[in-house]
Amino acid sequence: MHKKMKSGYTTGSCAAAGTKAAILALQGNIVNEVDLYALSGELLHIPIKNIEFTEHGAKAEVIKDGGDDPDITHGSSVFTEVVINPQGEMINFHAGLGIGTVTQPGLSVAPGQPAINPGPRKMMTNVVRELLPKNYGCDITISIPKGVELAKKTLNPILGIEGGISIIGTTGIVRPMSEEGFKNSLTPQISVAKANGFDDIVFVPGKIGENIAKSLELPQKALIQTSNFIGHMLEFAADEGIKSVLLLGHLGKLVKVSGGIFYTHSKIADARLEILASYAALLGMDKEGIEEIFKVKTTEAAMPIIEKYNLKQKGYYDLLAQRASLRSQQHVFNALNVGTVIVTLKGEILGMDDNARQIGGRLGWNLK
Repeated sequence: MHKKMKSGYTTGSCAAAGTKAAILALQGNIVNEVDLYALSGELLHIPIKNIEFTEHGAKAEVIKDGGDDPDITHGSSVFTEVVINPQGEMINFHAGLGIGTVTQPGLSVAPGQPAINPGPRKMMTNVVRELLPKNYGCDITISIPKGVELAKKTLNPILGIEGGISIIGTTGIVRPMSEEGFKNSLTPQISVAKANGFDDIVFVPGKIGENIAKSLELPQKALIQTSNFIGHMLEFAADEGIKSVLLLGHLGKLVKVSGGIFYTHSKIADARLEILASYAALLGMDKEGIEEIFKVKTTEAAMPIIEKYNLKQKGYYDLLAQRASLRSQQHVFNALNVGTVIVTLKGEILGMDDNARQIGGRLGWNLK
């Protein structure tokens, strides 16, 4: 009998819960728990450990609960201070102790901004708009005192996030991520898609791919979340007799597949810049351009360099897509056909191959 793994909530949900508790305190209502809707639509019940009034506002403490997920922030105190501004509608986010600041381009938050990702910002904004009058704004400062030390165990220094950790979370929910259990929880999606009559399916490694798939009006029942286990999911699809896979995701993930990397977690394999540089050299980029690519931290930050050398016009991203498809087919000994679409963080299509056009066409996508 398998134990059901417990879900938890993200640091972003902790900050949103703290925001709600702090505003309620300023309105005269001290609570020890708040109800909060995650961006996924699920209702969370998050305990509030402590509330205190500050010089100009109120601060709430929430203990991060990652459930059964091996999360380094599990058990950490997340402090959220809110100062209400009746004179303006702006909601300003600030990095307190242990929260990093973005210093490099290419992330979802601009350089100079606190490392508080768009998902958590939206959750906190929803809380503010729910509780405060329409013309009120506020300043929200998040602190995780352990964050300075915890950041050393993350990829933040490599990504150019300095001073602490990031406040993250796409949906607000932490799903259990034990490797075998998680892999086994992903594969039934393929069986269900096949049972619904789909021999052509769509692989999306994350939320970015999922969002662009929806915007292309691809059928939702053919959409398969792979996380980092692209190779494992290709193998299972081949065993299930799937005819073809449309691989759709961000450049940072799929460039690894172009280099034959099929378990794409950055702790396992990360040759993004090396692969970008090698294909740039293949299309004529000089040594100076290659050196520029190696100086950046992310694939998004490499894109302006690629554009400067007019490589997109030479089919650079289409070539990466073509190679990702070829390597994927080789991975399963040509048991199925693969097409690839590569997109940016904003969901803009960078490149695709002919296989992708054929598979997408059969699935009825709308390229607009």
